[in-house]
Amino acid sequence: MSEFVVSARKYRPQTFDTVVGQQSITNTLKNAIKNEHLAQAFLFCGSRGVGKTTTARILAKTINCFNPTTEIEACDQCDSCLSFHTGNSLNIYELDAASNNSVDDIRNLIDQVRIAPQLGSHKVYIIDEVHMLSASAFNAFLKTLEEPPKHAIFILATTEKHKIIPTILSRCQIFDFQRIRVKDIADHLGTIATKEGVSADPEALHQIALKADGALRDALSIFDQLVTFAGNTLTYKDVLENLHILDYEYYFKVIEATEKEDIPSALLILNDIYEKGFDGHQFVIGLAEHLRNILVCKDPRTASLLETPDTVKQRFIQQANEIEAQRLLRGLQVLSKTDVEYKASKNQRLLIEVALMQLCSLKQEQEKKKA
Repeated sequence: MSEFVVSARKYRPQTFDTVVGQQSITNTLKNAIKNEHLAQAFLFCGSRGVGKTTTARILAKTINCFNPTTEIEACDQCDSCLSFHTGNSLNIYELDAASNNSVDDIRNLIDQVRIAPQLGSHKVYIIDEVHMLSASAFNAFLKTLEEPPKHAIFILATTEKHKIIPTILSRCQIFDFQRIRVKDIADHLGTIATKEGVSADPEALHQIALKADGALRDALSIFDQLVTFAGNTLTYKDVLENLHILDYEYYFKVIEATEKEDIPSALLILNDIYEKGFDGHQFVIGLAEHLRNILVCKDPRTASLLETPDTVKQRFIQQANEIEAQRLLRGLQVLSKTDVEYKASKNQRLLIEVALMQLCSLKQEQEKKKA
């Protein structure tokens, strides 16, 4: 039985050009290498799964490569690159500050910094979750970070930049990694699905990307889970069932019922949602998001803000043409109030039912105001 390797490791980017969604940062780093303007301390900030540690490793590998390409990428063939891939490189030192956050850990690192590299031009020290270092460890690190040996480069990575003391920040070049766009994640998943021989619906991949909330690693973990569940054919229905996501079809039906002022239909849809085991609060939040999306589609200029497949976007545009903006705003007010009151309510289902009745009565409310 062959050993299974999770997609997050199997398809981890090995070059700057394969890093997803961080082109401005990778271009800046490539230019710094090309022009020999490398700083001696970098701080990579951003939420989980956006490529901080991956980019740090690629930078470390590239600056020590003996035969970099014209595109400033590592050759992956020289002794330095090969030792990096086998995990035997003595030029790259990784420290997890979450579990090695004491003064002694930093002193051990400082002792190693003094030793020149045996192979290549630089020794690179990657410190992950650097905000977890204790105050005394930060202070012990300051002097070395300010005046490191010429061969030493420090790359600090953190998800919580605000916890890092200003004296450390002032000594680093700071790169803020952005959350990866839904489209970029979906496209990357599509590429991996093709390589793995998995037939995946675009809507299914888009839903995984939405669920990942800007973190590519999370998206790959979800993808692996779903492929295990569904096999080599991944459908939108499989994603909904396995991740227990409420289909957007329900929201379209609820809005159709409210426009027809059909209270019984709206209540029956809510009952169906409850019977399938979905949380009422999530339904309220999802319906509010649905109204927001319709409102966004009222103007072609803002319709591009909608991160949905084109087929779904057309349905949003259709509903946007049928509903007045004033009613949408009033509906958002109703759902926002329901959201705030939900946790304190003794009868949460009734609270949602009343909100749906109010949404079904918005036309009448508007007509009374006009009269």
